[in-house]
Amino acid sequence: MKKSVLLTSVLALSLSATAAMAQPKAEVLHWWTSGGEAAAVKVLKDEFSANGGTWTDMPVAGGGGDAAMTALRARVLSGNAPSAVQLKGPSIQEWYEEGAIGNIDAVAKAEGWDELLPEAIADQMKCDGAYCAAPVNVHRVDWIWGNSKILADAGIDAPTNWAEFNAAAEKLQGMGITPLAHGGQAWQDATMFEAVAVGLGGPEFFRKAFIELDMDTLKSDQMKAVFDQMRVMRGYVDDNFSGRDWNLATAMVINGEAAFQIMGDWAKGEFMAAGKVPGKDFTCTSPSGGAYLYNVDSFAFFNVDGEDAIAGQQLLAKLVMGSNFQKVFNLNKGSVPARLDVPMDEFEFCGRQSNADLNTAIDQGFLLPSYAHGMALRSAQAGAITDVVTAHFNSDMSSEDAVAALAQAVANSL
Repeated sequence: MKKSVLLTSVLALSLSATAAMAQPKAEVLHWWTSGGEAAAVKVLKDEFSANGGTWTDMPVAGGGGDAAMTALRARVLSGNAPSAVQLKGPSIQEWYEEGAIGNIDAVAKAEGWDELLPEAIADQMKCDGAYCAAPVNVHRVDWIWGNSKILADAGIDAPTNWAEFNAAAEKLQGMGITPLAHGGQAWQDATMFEAVAVGLGGPEFFRKAFIELDMDTLKSDQMKAVFDQMRVMRGYVDDNFSGRDWNLATAMVINGEAAFQIMGDWAKGEFMAAGKVPGKDFTCTSPSGGAYLYNVDSFAFFNVDGEDAIAGQQLLAKLVMGSNFQKVFNLNKGSVPARLDVPMDEFEFCGRQSNADLNTAIDQGFLLPSYAHGMALRSAQAGAITDVVTAHFNSDMSSEDAVAALAQAVANSL
């Protein structure tokens, strides 16, 4: 044990010395391109530059990261991987198994990451027990965002479960107001679906269905009820939803064109970038009954050559997990810090609520990885589920047929 601790210390000192001699450089691939996201990533760029680093930006917009992953594969196959890539969940392990991802464990140990992160999230940042990625935040996925003025004018309280949501939506629809802003893209359909699933079925149902892929749960009457609710949701969106980007759906709520959006708290960054005040101009409630679906943005560090590039990775890893960056970044991004020791006094109403719910969920064992955002399942299984969800949402497929198709698609993907 003493030898191991000594070796870690020596490695940390060696890395620090290397970083001091080299000129840190990092090429960073990400898909933070909307208004709130661009403001958030600028925080990291500026801090990297302030610490003597040279940042080369590689933003790839669209598809909730799908386009970025296509660009990444092309770069890796050409033998020219970026220094750091916005990557998350099982995708980190998949790239590690392909031999593409390196190791930043010495930085993590020197900075004490194990003591700073929720255990479930720390485990997802490791490859064969060693840190290979650094988390920048914790996004909550299962939010209902509402336009406060529309709700007040209609005499509606912000819904906290799906029965309340349906009642509110029916009243709004009767008043000629579009209840739900939604973008008809597969990942947005999946986002709504998992929020419905955890809210109707509870955390254990979600765990069995979308983490353990338990066939009895996938075929259950409870799953049929989830698809029944998705059919109801389909009736609340406007006719032009197909292909709409998520931030344009958020803009509909901001501008009073629709009452609600089901989206992760990156949407809050859009509200705030538009000058809206959480808890005053817009509402934030969760339908999940104590569960907390998380999506963690992280940077995975790919194998690169050259002292400057390696020094850049070390500096970037240290900054990403720094207390100041975790605070400032997440104030811009709409999420909450991955570090559990960051004070929340500067965060607004929805951020403080999210952080409180995060800690409660950790204590209760209800902190659950989002399947829709690549945290719970490998891409083959997640894609199989989403294909069925989208096919059902965009057709007249019955809930019974959707349940049967879901179980078969998962079975075929294993």
